[in-house]
Amino acid sequence: MEARSDSSQARSGDNKLPPPAAPKPRVQVWFVTVCSTILIWTCLVQLFAAGELWRTRIFTGQVSRFSAPVEPVPLPPPLPPPRNYTSNGILLVSCNGGLNQMRSAICDMVTVARLLNLTLVVPELDKTSFWADPSGFEDIFDVRHFIDSLRDEVRIFRRLPKRYSSKYGYKMFEMPPVSWSDENYYLKQVLPLFSKHKVVHFNRTDTRLANNGLSLPLQWLRCRVNFQGLKFTPQLEALGSKLVRILQQRGPFVALHLRYEMDMLAFSGCTHGCSEEEAEELKKMRYTYPWWREKEINSEERRAQGLCPLTPEEVALVLKALGFDKNTQIYIAAGEIYGSEHRLSVLREAFPRIVKKEMLLESSELQQFQNHSSQMAALDFMVSVASNTFIPTYDGNMAKVVEGHRRYLGFKKTILLDRKRLVELLDLHNNSTLTWDQFAVAVKEAHERRTGAPTHRRVISDKPKEEDYFYANPQECLCEGTNCHDLYGRQTNYSSLTR
Repeated sequence: MEARSDSSQARSGDNKLPPPAAPKPRVQVWFVTVCSTILIWTCLVQLFAAGELWRTRIFTGQVSRFSAPVEPVPLPPPLPPPRNYTSNGILLVSCNGGLNQMRSAICDMVTVARLLNLTLVVPELDKTSFWADPSGFEDIFDVRHFIDSLRDEVRIFRRLPKRYSSKYGYKMFEMPPVSWSDENYYLKQVLPLFSKHKVVHFNRTDTRLANNGLSLPLQWLRCRVNFQGLKFTPQLEALGSKLVRILQQRGPFVALHLRYEMDMLAFSGCTHGCSEEEAEELKKMRYTYPWWREKEINSEERRAQGLCPLTPEEVALVLKALGFDKNTQIYIAAGEIYGSEHRLSVLREAFPRIVKKEMLLESSELQQFQNHSSQMAALDFMVSVASNTFIPTYDGNMAKVVEGHRRYLGFKKTILLDRKRLVELLDLHNNSTLTWDQFAVAVKEAHERRTGAPTHRRVISDKPKEEDYFYANPQECLCEGTNCHDLYGRQTNYSSLTR
């Protein structure tokens, strides 16, 4: 009895459940779950990366058996060391004019900043001129390259520090520097202004630095900014290169800067070949813009002085007289021709292989640059520099800057038309005084020495407006010291940019 009782007691004890455990806090459960999830995902990522590594090695090994090894991508050249100097102040500049006028001004302003030991703010571009282009510096030029490539000469800020902004109540000193000024003007009259104001705003920048009489280091710096510091944006460079490639695949080509555009005709007062209605329209436009101070202009007198761009009809005769035949490929480097296509009919009949960028590129490729005249001008600039022959019909800013670039690239052929002489010859031919053969011989003779070959820049010390423009012929930058005698006929202490 006792044994059974003990046994039954043991069995009844076995059937009793243990007391329930205390529930775990929710925070502890959440913490364990999160840690487990992170651990699992970390393992998965590591496994995936290891698998990709092995797959890449295997694939690369297989490919390398059948193809040549891939060449390593060259590293960009090292940046020059930054120039260490105490800044005398901050220079803010607002450029005026079209693309190439502003380009030259930017080169001058970098040079002025270097001369005066200033900090330069990335220049502001003109948005209020006739073209009303909203493009900023960074829309046309590679800002990072501009700053980095010149860091051993000038410290450049992307934007003006906030404490000098008008939004913070700072009143900036503004001035237009005197045109065609030399080093003494900037050192003696401009530099003291920075001691007083710290920030000076140049609100006009065109032709504010002399063409001649500057020290060689300053002239070399102007060239360095122009030829090395100012690169177009990658988007513009890519599209410009595509244009050049398309043209070159079709054979040699002439870039014709046909400056027969509405703004040029209105500004110059040139109406030769226009109807009375067109002449009146151009006159009204000239009166609309206050900065075109000369209002009443005698068009025929201006033309006789060689101060008018040639008409498309005149260009057709001149090109044929120079020896270009109807198979010549001609790229029109210009905006909208005044009078549109009907004014190009005679030129197109004489030279059927006339093309424009709008004919060579898809509309979608040009769409982002539409209504941005400076960006469109940048495309024409690149094509003009790369062309086999460059012919400007007017010696404006683009013609001059392209001429200088072509000289820098080895004195590429640039036919600089003598418009005063050509007008005389054209009128004589048109009234049958000169036969075609006589006209052609006279045109060729007039341009034998106007092909962009090495020549000295003309200096007129008391008439800087009439002397040769520095950026059209930056002779100080075009040869090594030992080669200048061969190029210019006498030994000169000029130097190249690489020195």
